[in-house]
Amino acid sequence: MTKLSRRHFLVLCAATNAGLLLPTGSAAAKGVGDFPLHKKVGESHTICPYCSCGCGLVIATDENGHITNAEGDPDHITNRGALDPKSISVPQLSNSPLRLHTVMYRAPNSEQWEEKSWDWAVKEIANRIKKTRDETFVTTTKVDGKDVAVNRTEGLAWIGGAANNSEDCYLSTKLARALGIVYLEHQARI
Repeated sequence: MTKLSRRHFLVLCAATNAGLLLPTGSAAAKGVGDFPLHKKVGESHTICPYCSCGCGLVIATDENGHITNAEGDPDHITNRGALDPKSISVPQLSNSPLRLHTVMYRAPNSEQWEEKSWDWAVKEIANRIKKTRDETFVTTTKVDGKDVAVNRTEGLAWIGGAANNSEDCYLSTKLARALGIVYLEHQARI
Protein backbone atom coordinates (compact mmCIF):
# COMPACT_ATOMS: atom_id res chain seq x y z
CA MET A 1 0.00 0.00 0.00
CA THR A 2 1.30 3.45 -0.91
CA LYS A 3 1.74 6.08 1.69
CA LEU A 4 -0.75 8.98 1.39
CA SER A 5 0.75 12.35 2.25
CA ARG A 6 -1.21 15.10 3.94
CA ARG A 7 -1.01 17.23 0.76
CA HIS A 8 -2.37 14.46 -1.48
CA PHE A 9 -5.14 13.74 1.03
CA LEU A 10 -6.30 17.40 0.92
CA VAL A 11 -6.17 17.47 -2.90
CA LEU A 12 -8.21 14.26 -3.05
CA CYS A 13 -10.82 15.67 -0.62
CA ALA A 14 -11.13 18.90 -2.62
CA ALA A 15 -11.49 17.02 -5.92
CA THR A 16 -14.14 14.71 -4.43
CA ASN A 17 -16.17 17.64 -3.09
CA ALA A 18 -15.89 19.47 -6.42
CA GLY A 19 -17.10 16.36 -8.24
CA LEU A 20 -20.12 16.09 -5.96
CA LEU A 21 -21.13 19.65 -6.85
CA LEU A 22 -21.25 18.96 -10.59
CA PRO A 23 -24.75 18.50 -12.06
CA THR A 24 -25.69 15.07 -13.34
CA GLY A 25 -28.24 13.68 -15.78
CA SER A 26 -30.68 16.05 -17.47
CA ALA A 27 -29.50 19.04 -15.42
CA ALA A 28 -25.99 18.65 -16.86
CA ALA A 29 -27.29 18.23 -20.41
CA LYS A 30 -29.58 21.25 -20.18
CA GLY A 31 -26.92 23.69 -19.05
CA VAL A 32 -27.31 26.85 -17.04
CA GLY A 33 -28.01 29.23 -19.93
CA ASP A 34 -31.49 27.94 -20.76
CA PHE A 35 -33.54 29.79 -18.16
CA PRO A 36 -35.19 33.02 -19.37
CA LEU A 37 -34.29 36.32 -17.77
CA HIS A 38 -37.18 38.02 -16.01
CA LYS A 39 -36.57 41.34 -17.77
CA LYS A 40 -34.50 42.82 -20.54
CA VAL A 41 -31.51 44.74 -19.32
CA GLY A 42 -29.73 47.38 -21.33
CA GLU A 43 -26.11 48.13 -20.61
CA SER A 44 -24.23 51.37 -21.20
CA HIS A 45 -20.83 52.71 -20.25
CA THR A 46 -20.40 56.12 -18.63
CA ILE A 47 -18.27 58.13 -16.23
CA CYS A 48 -19.08 58.70 -12.56
CA PRO A 49 -20.52 62.22 -12.03
CA TYR A 50 -19.20 62.77 -8.52
CA CYS A 51 -15.47 63.46 -8.35
CA SER A 52 -12.56 64.30 -10.60
CA CYS A 53 -11.23 60.74 -10.84
CA GLY A 54 -13.50 59.92 -13.78
CA CYS A 55 -14.13 56.30 -12.86
CA GLY A 56 -15.82 54.17 -15.51
CA LEU A 57 -19.26 52.75 -14.79
CA VAL A 58 -21.33 50.05 -16.43
CA ILE A 59 -24.96 51.09 -16.02
CA ALA A 60 -27.76 48.52 -16.31
CA THR A 61 -31.20 49.82 -17.27
CA ASP A 62 -34.58 48.16 -17.54
CA GLU A 63 -36.89 48.35 -20.56
CA ASN A 64 -38.22 51.73 -19.35
CA GLY A 65 -34.75 53.26 -19.16
CA HIS A 66 -34.57 53.31 -15.35
CA ILE A 67 -31.17 52.55 -13.88
CA THR A 68 -31.25 49.25 -12.01
CA ASN A 69 -27.57 48.76 -11.23
CA ALA A 70 -24.19 50.45 -11.40
CA GLU A 71 -20.95 48.50 -11.46
CA GLY A 72 -17.34 49.38 -12.04
CA ASP A 73 -16.12 49.03 -15.62
CA PRO A 74 -13.35 46.39 -15.51
CA ASP A 75 -11.95 47.66 -18.83
CA HIS A 76 -11.72 51.32 -17.74
CA ILE A 77 -8.20 52.63 -17.31
CA THR A 78 -8.92 54.71 -14.21
CA ASN A 79 -10.66 52.35 -11.81
CA ARG A 80 -10.31 48.85 -13.35
CA GLY A 81 -13.74 47.87 -12.04
CA ALA A 82 -13.43 49.26 -8.51
CA LEU A 83 -15.94 51.82 -7.23
CA ASP A 84 -16.33 53.96 -4.15
CA PRO A 85 -19.66 54.28 -2.27
CA LYS A 86 -20.60 57.47 -4.14
CA SER A 87 -20.32 55.76 -7.52
CA ILE A 88 -22.38 52.80 -6.39
CA SER A 89 -25.18 55.20 -5.40
CA VAL A 90 -25.68 56.48 -8.99
CA PRO A 91 -29.02 54.59 -9.30
CA GLN A 92 -30.27 56.43 -6.20
CA LEU A 93 -29.37 59.77 -7.80
CA SER A 94 -31.20 58.93 -11.00
CA ASN A 95 -34.25 57.20 -9.52
CA SER A 96 -34.81 59.46 -6.51
CA PRO A 97 -38.39 60.69 -6.09
CA LEU A 98 -36.88 64.02 -4.98
CA ARG A 99 -35.04 64.50 -8.28
CA LEU A 100 -36.16 67.54 -10.26
CA HIS A 101 -37.19 66.91 -13.86
CA THR A 102 -38.10 70.49 -14.72
CA VAL A 103 -36.67 73.93 -14.06
CA MET A 104 -37.87 75.44 -10.79
CA TYR A 105 -37.56 79.23 -10.50
CA ARG A 106 -38.10 81.47 -7.51
CA ALA A 107 -38.33 85.15 -8.37
CA PRO A 108 -36.54 87.70 -6.17
CA ASN A 109 -38.43 88.37 -2.90
CA SER A 110 -40.90 85.57 -3.68
CA GLU A 111 -41.68 82.63 -1.45
CA GLN A 112 -43.14 80.48 -4.22
CA TRP A 113 -41.34 78.29 -6.74
CA GLU A 114 -42.58 78.33 -10.33
CA GLU A 115 -42.12 75.61 -12.91
CA LYS A 116 -40.43 76.94 -16.06
CA SER A 117 -39.36 75.43 -19.37
CA TRP A 118 -35.77 74.63 -20.29
CA ASP A 119 -35.98 77.08 -23.20
CA TRP A 120 -36.92 79.86 -20.79
CA ALA A 121 -34.05 78.94 -18.44
CA VAL A 122 -31.40 78.92 -21.19
CA LYS A 123 -32.59 82.30 -22.52
CA GLU A 124 -32.69 83.75 -19.00
CA ILE A 125 -29.12 82.59 -18.29
CA ALA A 126 -27.89 84.01 -21.60
CA ASN A 127 -29.62 87.35 -20.96
CA ARG A 128 -28.16 87.62 -17.45
CA ILE A 129 -24.65 86.78 -18.67
CA LYS A 130 -24.91 89.42 -21.40
CA LYS A 131 -26.31 92.05 -19.02
CA THR A 132 -23.59 91.43 -16.41
CA ARG A 133 -20.86 91.37 -19.06
CA ASP A 134 -22.04 94.64 -20.60
CA GLU A 135 -22.26 96.35 -17.20
CA THR A 136 -18.83 95.20 -15.97
CA PHE A 137 -16.75 95.09 -19.16
CA VAL A 138 -13.41 96.91 -18.89
CA THR A 139 -11.64 97.90 -22.10
CA THR A 140 -8.58 99.66 -20.66
CA THR A 141 -6.79 100.05 -17.37
CA LYS A 142 -3.99 102.34 -16.23
CA VAL A 143 -0.53 100.81 -15.91
CA ASP A 144 2.30 103.22 -15.03
CA GLY A 145 0.10 106.15 -16.04
CA LYS A 146 -0.69 104.74 -19.50
CA ASP A 147 -3.93 103.22 -20.76
CA VAL A 148 -3.46 99.54 -21.58
CA ALA A 149 -6.10 97.49 -23.43
CA VAL A 150 -7.40 94.63 -21.29
CA ASN A 151 -10.87 93.78 -22.71
CA ARG A 152 -12.19 91.78 -19.78
CA THR A 153 -15.23 91.48 -17.57
CA GLU A 154 -14.72 91.59 -13.83
CA GLY A 155 -18.30 90.76 -12.91
CA LEU A 156 -18.37 87.13 -14.08
CA ALA A 157 -16.55 84.01 -12.95
CA TRP A 158 -16.39 80.56 -14.50
CA ILE A 159 -16.18 77.65 -12.09
CA GLY A 160 -15.68 74.17 -13.54
CA GLY A 161 -16.79 70.93 -11.96
CA ALA A 162 -15.10 67.63 -11.32
CA ALA A 163 -17.16 65.70 -13.84
CA ASN A 164 -15.84 67.78 -16.73
CA ASN A 165 -13.43 65.91 -18.96
CA SER A 166 -10.52 67.53 -20.79
CA GLU A 167 -12.57 68.30 -23.90
CA ASP A 168 -15.33 69.96 -21.85
CA CYS A 169 -12.76 72.03 -19.96
CA TYR A 170 -11.06 73.10 -23.20
CA LEU A 171 -14.34 74.25 -24.77
CA SER A 172 -15.62 75.97 -21.64
CA THR A 173 -12.30 77.80 -21.26
CA LYS A 174 -12.54 78.97 -24.87
CA LEU A 175 -16.08 80.24 -24.26
CA ALA A 176 -15.10 81.97 -21.02
CA ARG A 177 -12.13 83.68 -22.68
CA ALA A 178 -14.34 84.76 -25.60
CA LEU A 179 -16.71 86.39 -23.10
CA GLY A 180 -13.77 88.21 -21.50
CA ILE A 181 -13.89 86.24 -18.25
CA VAL A 182 -10.54 86.23 -16.47
CA TYR A 183 -11.58 84.55 -13.24
CA LEU A 184 -11.49 80.87 -14.19
CA GLU A 185 -11.49 78.25 -11.45
CA HIS A 186 -11.93 74.53 -11.19
CA GLN A 187 -12.91 72.22 -8.37
CA ALA A 188 -9.48 70.61 -8.41
CA ARG A 189 -7.89 73.93 -7.36
CA ILE A 190 -10.42 75.05 -4.76
